Amino acid sequence: MSVTESVMAQPQASDRPPPARRRDDTRLALLFIAPATVGFLIFLGWPTVRGIWLSFTEFNLLTPAEFNGFDNYLRMVGDPIFWNAMGVTLLYVVINIGLQTVVALVVAVMMQRLTQSSLLRGLVLTPYLVSNVVAAMVFLWILDTQLGVGNQVLAGLGLERIPFLSDDATVIPTIAVINVWRHVGYTALLIFAGLQAIPQTVYEAGKVDGASEIKMFFSITLPLLRPIMALVLIMTIIGSFQVFDTVAVTTEGGPVNSSRVLQFYIYDMAFGRFQFGYASALAVGLLVVLLVVTLVQYKLTRAGSSDLG
Repeated sequence: MSVTESVMAQPQASDRPPPARRRDDTRLALLFIAPATVGFLIFLGWPTVRGIWLSFTEFNLLTPAEFNGFDNYLRMVGDPIFWNAMGVTLLYVVINIGLQTVVALVVAVMMQRLTQSSLLRGLVLTPYLVSNVVAAMVFLWILDTQLGVGNQVLAGLGLERIPFLSDDATVIPTIAVINVWRHVGYTALLIFAGLQAIPQTVYEAGKVDGASEIKMFFSITLPLLRPIMALVLIMTIIGSFQVFDTVAVTTEGGPVNSSRVLQFYIYDMAFGRFQFGYASALAVGLLVVLLVVTLVQYKLTRAGSSDLG
């Protein structure tokens, strides 16, 4: 066969089947996210918009909401109980975040270095499976000044009983410790996942250079954990500002106002005094605080970047 005949025998470009079209999965993706989007709009989006609107009104459920401008916000600025609740909440956040982060980091590193047993991880997560209300009720019984097991042990050792939940000096640290016990396992697993993403070759290079375990922890582990630690801190700080159920079950804001956190004050104003307009303004104030804290923390920790090249 000549060259001309072989060329003529080859299929021409016009005779070739058209290339397969790339499948567009946009409709399928929208179908999958539609339930979550609808749930978000119904249970988060609309309540947020309505809450912001109610914050500019006087509303008590019995009469229609009446627009009153910025009266609720002016009242909030001059409300000493609000500022006390904000101070109590900040104290709780500092104690809770500081203790929870340190303990969770130690637990995560121990799981990474000593054992990676799935059973151990399950045991660490077990307290998180207990509801806040149940945990609060159990600790309320354990820490009772007269009948609590904890104070019974102290009395048996010849020590004085401690009013954990009935003294203004110990009530917030005690509530913080209760919530640390419940949430530290979940936080530790998040940090553990971040540790798993660090290449072992980095630690091997550190050992070759003669670095000790402590030196590698501060020079390698902590810097490379920065993105996941930023995520953990943002999540835990937001959750800490929203503490409510532990306070509602154990102290109901007492003694006096020493454990009246901001969420409990909002609840009391809305469902205890039926001042839904003012309670909505307090909720909007908390929302603004959380937005500012989150943005500042995101910038300071550079959460959007990683040191892993």
